[in-house]
Formats: sequence, structure tokens, C-alpha cells
Amino acid sequence: MNILLHDLPPTLFVTGIGTDVGKTVAAALLTRALRADYWKPVQAGTAPATDGGTVAALVPGAVCHPEAYRLALPASPHAAAAAEGLTLTLEHILAARPRTTNRLIIEGAGGVLVPLAPGLLLVDLIAALNVPVVVVSRNYLGSINHTLLTVEALRARHIPIAGLIFNGPPTPATEGFIEQHTNLPVLLRIPEMEEVTAEQVEVVGGGW
Repeated sequence: MNILLHDLPPTLFVTGIGTDVGKTVAAALLTRALRADYWKPVQAGTAPATDGGTVAALVPGAVCHPEAYRLALPASPHAAAAAEGLTLTLEHILAARPRTTNRLIIEGAGGVLVPLAPGLLLVDLIAALNVPVVVVSRNYLGSINHTLLTVEALRARHIPIAGLIFNGPPTPATEGFIEQHTNLPVLLRIPEMEEVTAEQVEVVGGGW
């Protein structure tokens, strides 16, 4: 690990290089390690559970703040909102930001260029929140490209990146190239877990 916990900023935004890359598990590990609060601004899909509900189950005792928007359809946020006759607004999300004196882990939805509404991308929300980002990369064919594109999109908007988290079976050639090319610290490597439980989160994050 290339960075110490106490060196991390008090508020972090967890994003991924795409969907289903392990953002929620990474957010749970950060929430546990930093004894932070958790917030998911936009939840799209409520069955079988919300991401906030998952984090609450994985990190007993964690404070999970209510979403600005909780949408039933598991789809891109702009489409999930449209299905309910809603248009997401940046102003509403920012107004719902938790007022806490504790550390805060914020989890995004999908990748950084996911649309929230016409003319509004997730990266616009990240910029408005003005907090550093943790990028979660899952090791699969194409993940180098997706990770580098994510990092470039953030850097093009001058959004600070606190570091990387790699999820899944270790792939040294992939991880080494990404680390060298981006010059970003690796905060954690999450091993493949057959079942993600509070006990597994405790074990994986135990040395953090």
C-alpha cells in the first residue's frame, strides 16, 4: 500500500471504470477503515437492495445518509428518473449533501460519464462536490483502457484523484501498467470473494 489512511482527505468520492466493478465493496471498505459516514447521492435500482443498504449490512454501525434520489429502475440514472417522470438536478443533489462533521464516503453510479440528466453527467456532480476521487478498477480484458480513460476524464476537468483500488483476481501486468502510467497510489487490492459479507470485509480491510 502506497498511502496511509491518515493521509487521505476527510471526504472521498468513489467512482468506477464502469458498472459492476466493485464500487460498493470498495466504499464499504473505506467506510469501515476510516470510520466514515456513507452517502450515495443517486440510487438507480432498489431490488434486491440499495447500495446504501448493502454498505449498512457490510459495515455494522456505519451511518448511511439518505439518497438525494432513490429510483426503482436499475438503469442509467437519467433513464431511471425519466421512467418516474423526474429530471435529476444538480441543485437538489447538492442540497441533500449530508451535513456531518465525520469523514464521508460518497459513492457514484456507474462510470464518470454516466448521464444523470440532459446536459448533466456524473463527472459534473463530482466537480460540483469538489472532493477527491478514488477510482475502482476491476481486472478484466479492456480494463487498462477503461481505467486510463476514466483518469484522463477526471484530470481534464482538474478533479483531484486520491488513488486507485484494484478489485478481483490479481493481474500484475495490468495493475503495474496502470499504476506506472497514471502515477497514482494504489490504496487497496481487493481479492475475489465468493460471497461478500461483513466478516469478509473485516478480513480484507483488517490490515488497512
